[in-house]
Amino acid sequence: MAKLSFSKGLRSKISYCWREAVVEAIGTFILVFAGTGAIMVNQISKGAITHLGISFVFGAVVAALIYGLAHISGAHFNPAVTLGFAATGVFSKHKILPYILAQILGAIAASAALRLSFGRIAKLGATLPLNGNWRQSLVLETILTFILMFVILGSGFDRRAHIGFAGIAIGLTVGLEAAFMGPITGASMNPARSFGPAFIGGFWQHHWIYWIAPILGAQLAVIIYRQISNNFQDFSD
Repeated sequence: MAKLSFSKGLRSKISYCWREAVVEAIGTFILVFAGTGAIMVNQISKGAITHLGISFVFGAVVAALIYGLAHISGAHFNPAVTLGFAATGVFSKHKILPYILAQILGAIAASAALRLSFGRIAKLGATLPLNGNWRQSLVLETILTFILMFVILGSGFDRRAHIGFAGIAIGLTVGLEAAFMGPITGASMNPARSFGPAFIGGFWQHHWIYWIAPILGAQLAVIIYRQISNNFQDFSD
C-alpha cells in the first residue's frame, strides 16, 4: 500500500512539472555529453584539446545552457543546486524529486552515448580523487561547490545583481574551478555529472564524495547567503 502511494505521489509530482523535468534531463545530457566528451576526445587526440580546453568546454556549455534554458526550468542541471534552491524557499519542494531524477537520467544517457561512440576511453570522464586521496577531494569539492552556489545565488537571483550576466558569471566560475582543481578532484561540483560515467562505466571508487561534498557545499552557500540578503528578501520574485 505504501509503495502504491509513493508511486502515485511520484507520478503526480512529475506531471506537475514534466516540461521542466524534460528540460533538466536534456540540459544535463548536453552538459555531460560535451564536458566528459571533451575529456575522452582529448585522450583520443593525444591532448589536442588540453586541460584548459576541457575547462573551457565545461564553462561554455554551462553558460550556453543557462541562457538557452533557464527561462524554462531554472537551468539547475545539478542535484546539489536543486537542493540548494529548495533550501532558499524560492523553489517548490514538489519539484525536487522530478528534477533530480531527470538530471540523473540525462547524465546516464549522455555517458551511455559516449561509451557507445568511443568505448571506455578516459574512464568516460569519471571523477576520481587524485591518488585515492578522498579526504582531500571531500574538502575541495565542498569548497568548490560552495563557491559555485554562492555565485549562482549572487548573480542569478539577487535583485542587486546586474541583469543578464548570470550565465557568464556561472560559466566562468565552472571553467575556472575546472581549470585549477580539475586535476586533483575532477572538479565535479555536480552529483549527476559524476553519476553518469560511474554508472555506465562502473567507476565507483569514492563515488560518495561526489554526492556528499557538492550537497554540503551548496547548503553552506545558502546558509551564508541568507545572512547577507536579509533572509533572501533581496531575491527576485
